[in-house]
Amino acid sequence: MGITERIKEIESEMARTQKNKATNYHLGTLKAKLAKLRNDLLVEQSGGSGSGGAGEGFDVARLGDARIALIGFPSVGKSSLLNQLTATQSEAAA
Repeated sequence: MGITERIKEIESEMARTQKNKATNYHLGTLKAKLAKLRNDLLVEQSGGSGSGGAGEGFDVARLGDARIALIGFPSVGKSSLLNQLTATQSEAAA
């Protein structure tokens, strides 16, 4: 079975799978396999080793929200780092 057939098989399995809390892990592993297979297909088509090279890419859709925590001593630049990374202006609690 070739790479394109495996990609189509995984895509059809993702379409059949219901999206709920119980299937999140399964869908995540399928997305990871799909990304790896697409990368392998790109490497195979380009004939290169896969490192370096400016070729066509692909997107993985972002789903949901994320939360992060910045932990550190007072006055070490946590808010400044957050402002620079997100291009927003957060208020310090000082």
